[in-house]
Amino acid sequence: MWMMLAAFFAAGCTAMQAPPAKEPALEPVPHVVTADIAAGIERHIAEESKKHGGYFILPYDGGELRLKLVRVHLEYLANLGPRRHFACVDLASTEGDVYDVDFFLAGDPGAMTVTETTIHKLNGQPFYVWKQNDDKTWVREAVDEASNALLGVIEGTDEFEFLYQVKVPPLDGEARMWIPLPQSDAFQTVTVGAIETPGAHRYLTDERYGNKVLFLELTPQHSGQGIELHFNVKRREKGAYPEEDQPPQTWLAAERLVPESDEFKRIAAEVLGEREGDLVRARLLYDHTIDRMRYMRYGEGYGQGDAVYACDSATGNCTDFHSYFIALARAANIPARFAIGAAIPSERDEGGVDGYHCWAEFYAEGKWWPVDISEADKYTPLSTYYFGHHPANRVELSRGRDLIVEPGPVSGPINYLAYPVLEVAGKPLPVQPVFSFRRLGS
Repeated sequence: MWMMLAAFFAAGCTAMQAPPAKEPALEPVPHVVTADIAAGIERHIAEESKKHGGYFILPYDGGELRLKLVRVHLEYLANLGPRRHFACVDLASTEGDVYDVDFFLAGDPGAMTVTETTIHKLNGQPFYVWKQNDDKTWVREAVDEASNALLGVIEGTDEFEFLYQVKVPPLDGEARMWIPLPQSDAFQTVTVGAIETPGAHRYLTDERYGNKVLFLELTPQHSGQGIELHFNVKRREKGAYPEEDQPPQTWLAAERLVPESDEFKRIAAEVLGEREGDLVRARLLYDHTIDRMRYMRYGEGYGQGDAVYACDSATGNCTDFHSYFIALARAANIPARFAIGAAIPSERDEGGVDGYHCWAEFYAEGKWWPVDISEADKYTPLSTYYFGHHPANRVELSRGRDLIVEPGPVSGPINYLAYPVLEVAGKPLPVQPVFSFRRLGS
């Protein structure tokens, strides 16, 4: 048993103290399986939440947290001995932070009580780790200055100059180009610097979501010329937040490449079962997407944010991961939406940026919750962080799908807008920009 417990603690989701000495065995001792422990901790949280208006109250840092259940870590449930059990649970605060909370329980199936509760992690960062002594007992050691920076995350705020460059390809006729213009919002302040373009240009507004777009009219004489857009961006880390600009139900509507379908409803129903609470349900869909999808930028059809392609192939890039999640969330009546921009490197202060990056948000408990599922898939230690947070080191270029501007492309609404959309004589021509940055104040 203690060998099993040692392996369990080494996995990293553990309780506050090493278990006390074994209590004398009582006969008979019912056999306990993980489903019994899960039921015990869920019952405890539900009963305590009922007493406090739907929130689980937990003392913390001289005050108290008002928490909602996100998920029980089924992989870390453990039977520590006769009538001694362990559970690890994610709970979200009203401010949008996710707390990994460790519980000891005592008792038999259907009659378990919680004997000890400790906060282990905040947004994926541990407050302590476990160390095994020579006598094989486990003791808690504090973690000083735990940081996610080495995995690409800058918390708090970040400030940088963002340069968007495009070289006009050879043109054999009149052309039109649409380029996103990042806008200020509650989490990023964008100051527009120099904008250098050949030919005539003007500014458009996407009528559905308010995105700003630079519109250029080009001719063959502009072939090979450069376009440069300079922006200073000050961004703060994004957590769960309320928004009243648009009703959340707006984001249940289908889009061209994120359609309603019986298959999405079937998958969502299979994943969610009878689970209640949109935070819990969204986390199940988030974990399902990580488990099912494989990050692969290869093959015909990837990178369009096509939820059906993602469902069929179980592969794709960030657009495909998030389109699949959004389709499932909407199938479960959870509003969800898409945004795209660029992730700014955390390990250096200037240089190139590796293309676009996209992410999503879902609506639950009166707030929008940021998620970044493809990054969570790449970096498992950050899977908790990316459920409810976007780091400071990124810039959002546009939000939403099927963008409508006037004048717009002959091909119809813009699927999503990060790279320029270029049409020559009414026919699309791919063009890839170059992104770079310089961190300010470094």
